[in-house]
Parts: sequence; C-alpha cells; structure tokens
Amino acid sequence: MPSSQQIATHTLFNSTDEVKQWIQQQALELGFADCGFLPINHPLFAKQITHLKQWLDKGYEGQLEFLHNHHDLRADPAKLVTGTKTIISVRMDYLAEKTTPRKIEDNKYPNNAIVARYARGRDYHKVMRNRLKKLAKRIEAQRPNWQHLDINNDSPFVFRPFADSAPIFERAIADAAGLGWTGKHTLLINKQAGSFFVLGELFISLELPEDQPVSPHCGSCQACIDICPTQAIVEPYQVNASACISYLTIEHDGPIPEKYRKAMGNRVFGCDDCQLVCPWNRYANLATLDDFAPRHNLDSLSLLDLWNWTQQDFDAFTQGSPLRRTGYVNLLRNVAIALGNAPKSDATVQALQSKLSQHGDMLDEHIHWAIKQQTTK
Repeated sequence: MPSSQQIATHTLFNSTDEVKQWIQQQALELGFADCGFLPINHPLFAKQITHLKQWLDKGYEGQLEFLHNHHDLRADPAKLVTGTKTIISVRMDYLAEKTTPRKIEDNKYPNNAIVARYARGRDYHKVMRNRLKKLAKRIEAQRPNWQHLDINNDSPFVFRPFADSAPIFERAIADAAGLGWTGKHTLLINKQAGSFFVLGELFISLELPEDQPVSPHCGSCQACIDICPTQAIVEPYQVNASACISYLTIEHDGPIPEKYRKAMGNRVFGCDDCQLVCPWNRYANLATLDDFAPRHNLDSLSLLDLWNWTQQDFDAFTQGSPLRRTGYVNLLRNVAIALGNAPKSDATVQALQSKLSQHGDMLDEHIHWAIKQQTTK
C-alpha cells in the first residue's frame, strides 16, 4: 500500500487545510502521536514572558539561571529562525508499559532505583530532532504541489527542528496548538493520551492555518498537588522548581537540602508521581518507537547495583541516555539518599561505607546522612 507521501506526489492540494492534513499524516508515519500548528506571531509569547518573570521573581528557579536569559527570543521566537511563519508542535508517547492511574506503584519497590519513565531509554532529544528533520524534508519535497496556494511558497524553504534545545515556551506552544491543556502540575495533558509524552517543534517558513486550543479538563481534581512528595506544586499551575524532585536529582548541583531528602524516597533521576496519580493517564498510550524501551535495566535496577557503578560503568551505560546529564557524582549523591531511605540493611551500610573518601566532601556528606538514617531505623 503506498504511503501518503507517495500519494501526494501525484496530487495537487486544493487548500491549506489539505496541506495541514497531509503534514499531520506524515507526522504520524514518522512516529509522532499528534501535531498542531501555530503562527510565529501568536500573542501567547508576550503573556508567557510576563508569567515567567513573575515566577522568577518568586525565586522558584533554583540553579536554572538560563531562565533569566534570552527573554527577547522567548517573546519573539521569529528571531530564532529568520523567515519562520509557522510552528509545528508535535508530541511523542514514551511509556514502555502501562501504569495504574491514581497509584504510585514505584513505592512497592523500595530497594529499586526509580528512574523517570522518559529517561529509561534513549535520549529523546536526538530522536525528536531527527524525525522532525525528516518531516521537514518531506514537506520541502512536496512544495511543488502547493505552488498555487498562498503560503509563502515563492520564497526559499526554511526550517529548524527543536526539542528542549532553545529558549522556547514549549508547553505553552503545544497548549495553544491544541495538543492538550496545561494541568495543575504544569505538564500538558491530552484527553486521549494522558501526559506521558515529550514535545518538540518544527519552525517552517510556510504560512498555514493555526489550530485552536482545547478546553481544560482538570476540574476540581488536585491529585497531583496532594501527592507531590516535596510539596513543590505550591498552588494550581505554580511549581517551585527548586523543591521538585526532578530538578533536585537532575539539574541541582551540589548538596541537596536535608529537608527534601526523606521525601525523595528511592527516586534517583526524576519523578513521575504527579503523572502517576493523574486520572487522565488511564488513557496513556504506549510508545511506538523502540528508542523508548528501557536500557541497562533502568526500569528494574536495584539501588545497590546502581551504587556499585564505577565511573567507567556510568560512561558506558549512560551513552545516549538522559542520565548522562546529571553526572556520575551527582547520581551517586541521589543513590546515597535513596539508600538512606531504603529498608534497614547491614549490606546497605557496608556498601555506603565503601565509597567514603573516594569522590569528595559533597558525596561523603550524603553518605554519612544515609548511614545515619540506616542505623537509626
């Protein structure tokens, strides 16, 4: 059966809506779950800059200093790629296996190292950008079929893919383009697919009709707020990033404040709790790409096995993995906290002691904390 790409080579499009439908079909064939369209000059960007500055004024960013930079590009994304007329927003499902909505099943495995589900397979950033580039090439190849349509087709075709790789209001773009609504945990939720997906953008120089946002459907539910282990969701649609376990285990460099350590439990890289309890994730879809399949047992690795990783193990096992971002010593820091929170075990104490004085004062401080937690249980 011929693909929609092959069919299009013999078909003239009668409207820009048909062009959009063809692009959406191409996106699905390339592994994206959905896509939406937004004009580059959409008014949301000015509003988002105001919200971002108000959020920064509250000091919620922690060590995310980059959020103070490039406000001009966030407010006017056309400056990122000269000639851009439309942003194509896409999402990609990443769940390798179904979850049970409203339950934190990770808590059943206190001796396991819990890694956020998006990070158990390959780093999605490269996967996303590569497939967005393929989508752009398909669009470029079909432009002759659109010569009679007024979509800026007489100018050279310009495009650029993004995946969390530039100062872009990614979630707000997806929201405005109809891919879902912003939940009270500030993640995007889709009525047919929950929230276990990642986002990307393709800037193109063709002017296409915009999509419309969908209505929010959180209602009075605040399960995500109630479940947050560190109470980082300070109010609906407001997250104190500096208290979020995802931030603490991935972005934060140096000692983790003691007030958050017990609440971290056995989460060593990211946290899915606010998504796991969301009732909309009963509709979450499984990933269609093998890239999201867990590697190196990151869906079932024990804390002690991860603790025993050497620097060489880390370098080998995190190649092409999101875990590379946190660094070896900071990952050990996270595991030390998790071992302190694990069930009492002499083997755990011995394992902790074995790494003292090997990787600096910062890690030693967390090891001593963890040993104290173990020996006072």
